[in-house]
Amino acid sequence: MKHGKQYIESVKTIDKSKVYEAGEGIEAVLATAKAKFDETVELHVRLGVDPKQADQQVRGVLVLPNGTGKKVRVLVLAKGEKADQAKAAGADFVGAEELVQKIQTENWFDFDVIITTPDMMGVVGRIGKILGPKGLMPNPKSGTVTMDVVKAINDTKAGKVEYRLDKTAIIHCPIGKKSFGKEKLLENYEALIDAIVKAKPAAAKGQYVRSITLASTMGPGVKIAAKN
Repeated sequence: MKHGKQYIESVKTIDKSKVYEAGEGIEAVLATAKAKFDETVELHVRLGVDPKQADQQVRGVLVLPNGTGKKVRVLVLAKGEKADQAKAAGADFVGAEELVQKIQTENWFDFDVIITTPDMMGVVGRIGKILGPKGLMPNPKSGTVTMDVVKAINDTKAGKVEYRLDKTAIIHCPIGKKSFGKEKLLENYEALIDAIVKAKPAAAKGQYVRSITLASTMGPGVKIAAKN
């Protein structure tokens, strides 16, 4: 992959042999986030678990103290009273079978998160093969299949993130925008790392947190001191 001039200049400012403390690492990331847009700061955590083993999965949800800085468009699939509650709570789109059909036939994806009530999962299942690869399938573990649609909408709008292992045992998760500044990013970082550490599976052996890297959307990665 060919990198631009700014990226190459930014790389020169990062000491690749150094493992930074979190606050210092965030400062380094902010200093290299030179794009003209408000870059997202991403956290990448490599864990000492086997993602192929069911008893070594790491997954959870967390409302970041300072949110993500991203406007999240919420689609709620519900009927009756729950649909009314969803509209009142500020969901961007509310409906039932007609919106499932719209996704199916029109390839409609003007939303970021789907929240649904349990009774609608049979209908949602019809488009599971479309939603799954996009990471949009509602799931009780992520709080997106629930009777409490109001709480789910509020949490999502407030900056709820889902962290989960990929096939290479790495968790990738945003912790905010460059415009947040060091203190807010550090708060979000510490909250997310604490949640990941607490989610350590009982079956995990040896060093749990192998490495932590922070990077902005267009900037180079910065190694952060791991905490177990």
